[in-house]
Formats: sequence, structure tokens, C-alpha cells
Amino acid sequence: MSYQFDFSAITPAAVQVLGHGMLISLQITATAIAFGIVWGTLLAMMRLSSSKPLQWFATGYVNLFRSIPLVMVLLWFFLIVPQLLQKVFKLSASNDLRMTSALVAFSLFEAAYYSEIIRAGIKSVARGQLAASFALGLTYLQTMRLIILPQAFRNMVPLLLTQGIILFQDTSLVYVSALADFFGRAYTIGERDGRIIELLFFAGAVYFVICFSISLLVKRTVKS
Repeated sequence: MSYQFDFSAITPAAVQVLGHGMLISLQITATAIAFGIVWGTLLAMMRLSSSKPLQWFATGYVNLFRSIPLVMVLLWFFLIVPQLLQKVFKLSASNDLRMTSALVAFSLFEAAYYSEIIRAGIKSVARGQLAASFALGLTYLQTMRLIILPQAFRNMVPLLLTQGIILFQDTSLVYVSALADFFGRAYTIGERDGRIIELLFFAGAVYFVICFSISLLVKRTVKS
């Protein structure tokens, strides 16, 4: 007997619940992108600096996070961050810190990938501009902030947007910390109503529309 699809479980109430889950997914994505780019930029500058300790630290950081599965990092931070915050800030064990641990894990993890993108972008700028800046009396930080990074980021926009798409898709992994993001809520509703296949189809369609739309934006950015 063939399976009979029934999408009646996708009611206005269910869509509202899914909307709350989408807000969590978008919040994690936006926070990880913002922090990841800032911290990733600093890591990239460390790797390109003449200071060996800074180079070693940044290289070790990037290699560590790029060599470990994201789901494992999420589990580590889910187990470590809440206990650390409770001890430092004397928080009650009843405080729900799942969102905080997810934000920290995603931000630190994504910074390693953004660092490599930004480092490549910086190296794409002609080295003669760096020498010319020093000849004008600018410091290394001034040169990076005023001359190199603005040009590098223009070159990196497509890759940064692409990494943002991957990050948005990866937010579904927060299920390991029992955090109810968009995918997690879709699965929960489907399991409750006995319509997991329909809800997963719906969730997949939403992910496709959002990610495909951003992909078109990436293509338009590349062409321009």
C-alpha cells in the first residue's frame, strides 16, 4: 500500500510555531556571521603578521576547529559553557543556557572558516599597496583598516555569502542540545501528528527557497 501524503498538519498554529523556530535559526546565523567575521579577521591578520606566537596561535586555532565535526563542537560547548557560566556568574542550574552555548559554539567554529576566506582576500590585494602605505607613514593596523581590508572584503563578498548559506543550513544541528530551531520544531510537530515526512518536506522546501534566493544574490554579486 502506497504512502498517502497529508499536509493538513501544516496549520496556521503549526506555521506560527515554526516561525518561532526560524527566528532561533536566523538569530544563530546572524550572530555567528557577525562574530565569525570579526574574530576571523583578527585571526587572519594574526596568521599574516610577522609575530611567530600570533601566527602559531591563529594557525592552531584554525586547524583545530577545521579538523573537528561541528556536531562534536556543539556537544562540547553544550556540556561546558553552561557549567562555566554558572560557576563564574553564580547562576542557578535551572537557567536555560542552551541558546548561549549554541551561539558560542557556532561563532567560534565559523570564525575558523571565515579566517581562511579573509586571509585569502587579504592576499589577493597587491602587496605593493602595503609597501606604499608604509612609505606614507601608516602603521600596519592603519594600512589594514583603511586600505587592504576594504578592498579584500569587496573580493570576498561571494565567498562570505556562500559561507553564510552553509552556516544557516548547519543551524539544524542544534538538535543535539535539544534547542528548538526551525528544523527541530518541524520534526517535533511531524512526530506529534504522525506526519514526519510531510513536515520534513515542508522544512526542506523552506530551506531551499531561502538558500536558493541567497545563492541568486551571490551570483548577481559575482557578475557585478
